[in-house]
Amino acid sequence: MVDMDAIVDDLDAERADLDDAVAGLDSRAWRSPTPAEGLTIACQIAHLNWTDELVLRAISGAEEFVSGTEGVLVPPSATDAINAGAEFVNAGTEKRSQWPRDELLAAWRKSAAELSLTLRALPRGTRIPWFAPRPLSAAAMASSRLMEVWAHGQDVFDALSLTREPTRRLIHVARLGVRSRDFAYQLRGMVPPEQEFRVELRAPDGEVWCWGPEDAAERVEGSALDFALVATQRLHRHDSDLVASGEAPEAWLAIAQAYAGPVGSGRPRLGLGPEGLPGGA
Repeated sequence: MVDMDAIVDDLDAERADLDDAVAGLDSRAWRSPTPAEGLTIACQIAHLNWTDELVLRAISGAEEFVSGTEGVLVPPSATDAINAGAEFVNAGTEKRSQWPRDELLAAWRKSAAELSLTLRALPRGTRIPWFAPRPLSAAAMASSRLMEVWAHGQDVFDALSLTREPTRRLIHVARLGVRSRDFAYQLRGMVPPEQEFRVELRAPDGEVWCWGPEDAAERVEGSALDFALVATQRLHRHDSDLVASGEAPEAWLAIAQAYAGPVGSGRPRLGLGPEGLPGGA
C-alpha cells in the first residue's frame, strides 16, 4: 500500500529546503536569472505556486477544472494537450512572477501548505485530472509535485551557486523518470522499446535502487542524482555518470523526462552553448 503521508512528508521537506534558499533574498537577487532560459528565481517560485493552485482546483472540482481549461486539457491529441497545457501554465507563471516578492512568497507558502493537507486527506483511489494523457493517482500527483519542487529548486540553487546535498527523496524523481520511459518516446511520436530495461541507481546513502528485470541485457547504471538531473533535463546525458548498456538505453537517456511537459531542448553540454559550440557561439 502506498504511504501517502510519507510521500507528502518528503514533499514538505523538499519545499522547506527551497524556502530556506530563497527566504532571505533581496529584490535584486529575487530577479536573478536561472539556468532555465528566460526564467528568474521569481519565475520558478511563481511556477510552483501557480501549479500548486491548479492542482488544488483539479482536486476540489474535477469537472470545473476541465471546463475551466477547455481547449487545454482536451485538444485533438495528448501531445497537443501537453503543449497547450504548458502555454496555459506559462502564462499564469509570467503574470504572478511580477508580483512583489513578499506577496509571491506568501502565496507559495499558503498554496504549498494547503496542497499538502489536501493530498493527505484524499480517499484512496482518487484520480486527479491534469495536463497529461490520463488522470493521475493521488500518490503520483504528490510525487510529481515533489519532482517539480526538486527540479525547479535545482535551477534556483544553481542560480545562487549553492550546493544542495542529495537525499533519499530522490527516489521519487528517479521512479518517475523510470516509469515515464514509454511516455518520453510517445511524446516524440516514437515507438517505445518492447523490452524493459534494467535500471540500477546508487542512492545518496549507498543503497542501490533497482527497476526492471534483473537479467535484462539492456540497462542503465549510475548515481540516482545524475539520473534525476538527466530525467528532469537539468543535466546533459553526456555530462552525467550514467552508463548505458545497449543502443536503446542510450537513445532513451537522450530523451528521458520525468514530467508531463512538452518536448524541450534540455541543457547543453557543460562548457558548450545551445548549438553545441564553445561559449554558446
